[in-house]
Formats: sequence, structure tokens, C-alpha cells
Amino acid sequence: MSFFAALQFLTIIPTPVSFDEGLSNPTRVAVPSSAPIPAYEWAAQVGRAITYFPVVGFIIGIILALLYYMLRSVLPFQVVSILIVAALAIITGAHHLDGLIDTFDGMAAGKTREERLAIMSDTRVGAFGITAVCLLLLIKYAALSAALTPSLLITFPVISRWALTGAMLIFPPAKTSGAGFAVKSNAGWPGYAVATLIALLISVLLNGLVTGTVLIACLLVLVCCSGLIFSRLYGGLTGDSYGALVEIGEVLALLLCIVLSHLIPNIQGYNLLIINLPA
Repeated sequence: MSFFAALQFLTIIPTPVSFDEGLSNPTRVAVPSSAPIPAYEWAAQVGRAITYFPVVGFIIGIILALLYYMLRSVLPFQVVSILIVAALAIITGAHHLDGLIDTFDGMAAGKTREERLAIMSDTRVGAFGITAVCLLLLIKYAALSAALTPSLLITFPVISRWALTGAMLIFPPAKTSGAGFAVKSNAGWPGYAVATLIALLISVLLNGLVTGTVLIACLLVLVCCSGLIFSRLYGGLTGDSYGALVEIGEVLALLLCIVLSHLIPNIQGYNLLIINLPA
């Protein structure tokens, strides 16, 4: 059940369990197994499912890598890169991009915590949010065009979603209601520890012992710095903040992979344990 909650929270991939993402019923309610799970229970399941966040990222990465293998022989790298960016937005239902837009709109237009939270909840889109998402997509495209490999395509969705679980646990919720609060309230350090082992294993096998370890350590620090900025502005993190951190984490992971690919090979034994995927 928790795995399917994580899968629906992070993607639009169909699940055999029906989840109601609305917040009209914030209390625990007993329902038949065939009925949608109430919103509070759905969000609580997501909180308990942080162990599976890197697993969902791995599934996303495999889909992107398969797309790469299908297109690489018939299209230029630049075209393949932009199609992968588009595919990632489709797989995630653009939910994280929406959170990024709302988060940056609130940062730019609000002068107090309350104003920022109100703007974040507004369905209208502002210029700052649009600018932020356009720049983010351009950086993703440029980074993929510069270093498009199957290992990269699997790595960055995994470690970006793992880094989000750390931010969830470190920073307080901005509100005492809503999906973000329920997710945070049910997330725990034991689940994070397992998620860390999964993310570390995948990162090391795809990038080598040194690169894989340094990569996730640096990413966690950078994502938590972003989370600290959001927490200072909003008084904590919200569901939109979580989406923004996933998107920021993806971009940071891509950039770190490029930087480390130039620095780490100078260290002896950097490729220890690495699995070389066909390019």
C-alpha cells in the first residue's frame, strides 16, 4: 500500500489502489477496500512511504533510459534531451513543476509569511513562477545535452527524490493542515535510513564508490540549503515546497554529475564497484 502511495504521489503511473488526493476529508475514515482512500490516510501513507521514494525515482530513471535507447540512433542528442525533459514532466504529471511555480510566486510577491502562503495557495500563476520554471527547464535541457548517458538518466531521479525525504524530516511544516502536514507527520527516520541505503547503492553502482558517495552527500547539503531558504520565508515547508525541492534537486543532481565527472576521475579507484551501462 505505501509503495503505491509513493508511486502516485511522485508520478502519474496507474496503481491498483485508488487514492483520493483531495483534502475535503482530513480525518481517518474506515472505507471499503474498493473505495478511494480518504485524503488524510493517503497523505499519511505517503509519509510512511518515504522508503520507496528512491525506488520510484529508479522506475522513472529506467523509463527515461529506455526512451534514450529508443531515440539515440535516430535523433540528435539535443532533440533526445528535450524529449526526455518533456517525458519527465509527463511522467510526474508536472505536479512538481506546479509546486515550483507556486513556491517562487510566493517568494517574489509576498512580504510576510502569511502573504506568501496565501499567494502559494492561489491558483493564478505569476511572472516570477513562470520565469523560474522556464529557467529550470532550460538548465535541465542544457545539462542533459552536455552529458546524456543512461547512468545519468537513472541516477538523478533517484537521488533527487531521496534528498527530498531528508528535507521532509529536517524542516517543520509551514501549516498544521493539508497534505504536506500529514506527509511530514507520518515520515520517520527509520524509513529515511532505508531510503538512504537504497539511494546510496544505486548511486555507487552507477557512478562508482567515490563519485556515488560524494554525489548524494553534496546533493543533500544543497537541497537542505534550499529547504532552509523556503523554511525561513514560509515558516516551514508545504506540499508545494516538496515539489519545488524535487525539481531543484533534479537540476542540482544533473549539475553535480557533470562537475564530478571532471573532478573525481583524478582520484585513484574512483570507479570501484561501478556498473558500466552501454552508452
